[in-house]
Amino acid sequence: MSLKNKVAVVTGAGGTLCSTLSIQLAKAGVKVVLIGRTLEKLEKVAKVIKKNKGTYLIEVVDVNNEEALTKVAIEIVKKFKKVDYLINGAGGNNALATTKKDTISDDEFSSKHKLDGFFDLSIEAMKQVLETNTIGTVVPCRVFGKIMAKNGGGAIVNFASMNSYKPLTKNVSYAMAKAGIYNFTEWLANYLAPAHIRVNAIAPGFFVNERSIKILRTPDGGLSERGKHVYAHTPMKRFGEAIDLWGTLEWLLDDDKSNFVTGVTIPVDGGFIAHPGI
Repeated sequence: MSLKNKVAVVTGAGGTLCSTLSIQLAKAGVKVVLIGRTLEKLEKVAKVIKKNKGTYLIEVVDVNNEEALTKVAIEIVKKFKKVDYLINGAGGNNALATTKKDTISDDEFSSKHKLDGFFDLSIEAMKQVLETNTIGTVVPCRVFGKIMAKNGGGAIVNFASMNSYKPLTKNVSYAMAKAGIYNFTEWLANYLAPAHIRVNAIAPGFFVNERSIKILRTPDGGLSERGKHVYAHTPMKRFGEAIDLWGTLEWLLDDDKSNFVTGVTIPVDGGFIAHPGI
């Protein structure tokens, strides 16, 4: 009940993870602002919230655009009078910023080279991944963190990753970005503590979404080679489901339960980070 009538801004609300979390927030009595770049995806989430008699607002905006997001924030405050929570779920990867192999190979500089290594990656694609996953978190923290500070407090939850702890093979740009989120969460927690704003992060393990299912599973629903490696390093022997994140998010937002918790990143990974690999 402590979340009831709070106002939460959720970026990336049309995605697999944050769509589920937005619906759960609304069920808990939170007024949810659904932010994303694709109206159709946000409308699907809103439809479920409306069916459950929840309160929502849809805002289509690029979270990297501070000027546009500031205008959206003004509209949110006009409607709901305040912002209590910010969940930074916007992010993603790009195949052009991801290597196709784990390490350099003998044919890297031969005529047989397939242009799939580190030296072949698109710098523009790498920049896009870095900006989406870092600046796309920093800008909402600036825009909505200022509102929270003026109102006397709040809670911010960023989305980190297993890549925040160790760079997973192939994911060079994404790993750089998510390592930055881990560090930024600690920095911002220190900076905003006097304003009574707690800043934490969730680090999901391997969750299946539209992108990762093609990497982790075969067309017939079995495990790909990468999927098998993940299972081998996950003590709970399954991939995560979006609802698995809800308990941690609820706890981090709830001032009655986590009032002395700030600057931490919580792994929700089925034990992946605890597995020694041997």
